[in-house]
Formats: sequence, structure tokens, C-alpha cells
Amino acid sequence: MNIDLDKRPAIGSRGVIVTNHPLGSAAGAEMLAAGGNAIDAAIAALFALTVVEPMMVGIFGAGMANVRRDDGSHWFINNYAVAPAAATPEMYRTVSNTWPDYQKTRDDENDVGPLAVGVPGSLAGWCETLDRCGRLSLEDVLRPAIGFAANGFRATAYLSGIVRAVAPSMSRFPETSKIYLPDGNPIREGDLVVQRDYAETLKNIAKFGPNFLYQGELGASTVDYLQSIGGIITAADLKNYGTVIDTVVSGSYRGYRVIGPPPPSAGGVQVIEMLNILEGFDLASMGFGSVDSIHVIAETLKLGFEDRKQYTGDPAFVDVPVTMLTSTAYADKRRQEIDMRRARSVTDTASGESPHTTHVTAADADGNVIATTQTIHAPFGSKVMVPGTGMLLNNTMNIFDPHPGFANSIAPGKRMTSSMSPLIVMTGDEPWFALGLPGATRIFPSAMQAVINVIDHGMDPQTAVEAPRIWTQGQELEIEQGFEQSVLRGIERRGHALNEVRLIGGGMGMVVFKGGTMTGSSCWRADGTPIAVSGGMARLGSRFDVR
Repeated sequence: MNIDLDKRPAIGSRGVIVTNHPLGSAAGAEMLAAGGNAIDAAIAALFALTVVEPMMVGIFGAGMANVRRDDGSHWFINNYAVAPAAATPEMYRTVSNTWPDYQKTRDDENDVGPLAVGVPGSLAGWCETLDRCGRLSLEDVLRPAIGFAANGFRATAYLSGIVRAVAPSMSRFPETSKIYLPDGNPIREGDLVVQRDYAETLKNIAKFGPNFLYQGELGASTVDYLQSIGGIITAADLKNYGTVIDTVVSGSYRGYRVIGPPPPSAGGVQVIEMLNILEGFDLASMGFGSVDSIHVIAETLKLGFEDRKQYTGDPAFVDVPVTMLTSTAYADKRRQEIDMRRARSVTDTASGESPHTTHVTAADADGNVIATTQTIHAPFGSKVMVPGTGMLLNNTMNIFDPHPGFANSIAPGKRMTSSMSPLIVMTGDEPWFALGLPGATRIFPSAMQAVINVIDHGMDPQTAVEAPRIWTQGQELEIEQGFEQSVLRGIERRGHALNEVRLIGGGMGMVVFKGGTMTGSSCWRADGTPIAVSGGMARLGSRFDVR
């Protein structure tokens, strides 16, 4: 394995936060230093990320949070988006029944513009999580985000590069273009990005709470604008939205408890299913990055994706056999389908998520841990911004299967299937490590590989998040740089068609508890930054300076 560790972990005794932008982490660290807990830090970071990482996350978005509280209890909230009441399984005109165009619809109606917008859950979920698990006020945690929006921040190369990539579709929407395409040109690295309208929106949320969107002036403006340009979301859709407080999915891997999200996410069920399958192989003896270990992980991923497509959907609409899928008996049965000598051909298991998401991991000395993944789906969501608000709207309808008759097909009020994998791993009754990442269908395979890296291969947190990844859902085997060429040739001899790629999934954030301290690590795949707090002083754990 060849890894260039160009980032450094952050170690602290009071708390640690890891996000995919230094200003997001700075906002969270400010809460820790002010006496807040890990949940306060995470929610402050998320609001800040809506300003400085707007292509990934927004208050009109979707996500989930996996929380371990200081009393030892586990709490999970699903604040995913839902389909509007007027949505139907046949609302889009599809162009293909096979990969790679399975998710495409005519005129990209499920991707760009008003018909791609789902009923949002992020603002409701963040406020509820803060109220139920945090210590600080909504006004407190919004303060950093309001400052970044009102005073501006410097665009990173990551942000400016994504603006360039989506400029043609973004240019269709004047409000969005004002900020990100000034004078018709994409913002550049180092440009000052000021969002005064959005700062006012956040100030009103601090004053009036989430009902400013779900029952108030912000929601009314949004509905009026969407319907004027062909959208179907109504005031009733916003008023009737509700989060789901659910039970986590739990499994055991080599004696450690792995806790993840329930359906409609694959991040709990499929991760535990695949770990159960892999527990029958001696991965430690195989070694990281060997022909045997890559082969068996790839074959296990295929099994997980097959079951994801067949079974995983919104449990309010479809029967998801969680007990069966997470049982060792089922894993024993599926394991028999793996041939160590040859790759297996599988049917198309494609699904339609975007890799442009964000993740926050935080922990504190009292034992509070939060792993939360949030999104507006594609870069800048639907590209629609509501005039006068600075608020970008999601395109989460694109996550649904646009073809009728499947577990993840569209239905009014339904939550779409997700790959989000905010995981917490326990040793006995105590948290050992927590992690998560963006990356669409590459999320839960990457999260699972990080768990293996720590448990089977004994990697420290920095190496575990940096290590090269593999991914397949039945097509060619994607593989990051860093594996030996002789290993790749061996994999090809077993029948895998290889596709060497720059990266798989997004920037992972991990926090590990050890010996009275916490270590936060982020990887090279994004602008990730861990910040640790000890004795009231915040210490930065990467090459970035927070100014």
C-alpha cells in the first residue's frame, strides 16, 4: 500500500470535530470551546457548511444523524427528504432500463429544476437534534454561519472547480448565478463569496426556529416561487413534513458492536450484512491490498448491492426484512456464492445517488458522539435558489428509482433509499470510533472498508481514512491508486474488469477514543479538517489555517 499522508490527525481531551471544510470545523470547535457538547459542535458545523460548502449541503436538504449520548443511549434521526404529495411513480419520462442511463429522464427533469425538488428535512432535523441532544441555543450555533454568510469567505479550489463543472445548468437560474456566476463567469479560487440574503435567512431562523421554513414566510416564498416555475411542492407538504426518530441497526463484527442507520438507508443493514459475510474470511491473514482480500471484498459488495436493490426502501412503504438481512444465518448462505477463484457476474444493481454530500463526525469527553451525513444531492442540488433568500433547493427526487415497481420507486410522502453510513463502533458499552463520508453508492462500501482497516488490519485512524478503496456494484471493479501493480494483475486474472480511478467516495471523517483522548482524522479526498479542543484551546489538525 502506497499512501502519502499529507494531512495530520488532531488529538484532544475535551472534544474533536471533523468536517470537510476548515471553516465548518472551526464553527464546531467554537461551540466545544464555549462549553457546548459534540452535538452542538456538529449542528453549528452543518449550518456553517451550508455557507462555505453550498454545493454539498443546505437547510433545504436531507440527511440523518447517528448519536450516542452521554448517558450511554443511542438516538437516531432520519431527516431525509420525502416526495411531494403530488408526486407519482410515472412522473418522469425515462430514457433507458439499463446502466449507465438508468436514472436519466427526458430534459433531466429529475435532476435539474423545480420537479427535482423533494420536501426538505435538514432544517427540521438539525433543530430537533440540537433540542434533544445539545446544550446550546439555536442562536448560539447559528452565529458562525451568519458571520461567514454576511462577511464572506474565500472560495476554495474545490468549490470553484465544481461551479465550473455545473455552470451550464446553473446559468439557467438567475438567483444562483448572481452568487456563483458573477458577470457570467464562475467564481475562482480565492474570490470572496458574500451571501447577505442568506445571512438574513439564517438570522430569521435563529429568531423564529424551523417553522420559519415549514409554516412561515420562508416556506411561503419558496412554494410560490417553485410553483411559478413548474414545481409541485405545496405549503401542505412543508407543514406536514416530519422527521423519523428510529431505532439504530446493530450487529457484531469480530466481537465489536457496529451501529448504523436503519432503512431506507443501506448504511446499516447492508454494512452489517456484508461484515457478517466477511467475518467468515481471515482478512487479517490475507493482508490489506492483497489479491485475496480485494477479491473477497469485491464479491461481497456485489451481494450487498443485489440485496439493496431488491429489499431496501422506505419501510413505511415496503417490507424491508432487516432481521433476515442482518442475520449470521443469511450471511452464511450468501457467503457460499463467493468463489475465491473467479469473479461472479451479476445483474444490474445501479441506483441514482450523487457523490456530492457532506459528513460531520464529532465527539466529546462526556461520551457524546455524533456521525451525521447531510446532502442537497447533486452539486448545488436542483440549482434553484429562491429569490431574496439565498437558499438553494435540493434535487433529492433524483435519488428515487424513476421506473415504477421497485422498492425505491416514487410514491407520495415516501423517503428515498440512501447509502449514507454514519457509523459508531463500540467496544463493550463504550464508543471506540465513529466515521462517515459522502460519496453516493460508494459511501457504505467505503465505510465498511474503513471498519475493516481498523479492526482487521490494525490501522491508526489517519491511515484508515487515507487507505485506497475499491468499489463495484456488479459492473467493473473501480480501484484507487495505491495498490501494487502485481496485485492488480492478479485481480484481473480472477475475472475482474478493472477501472483505475483517482478517488472512490468522498472525504472521510473519523474520531477514535483512546486512553482518555480523542483523535480526529480526515483524508485527502476533500478539504477535510479535524480540530481538537483541550483545556479550552482549539488545536488545528491539518495544513489549513482558520482565519
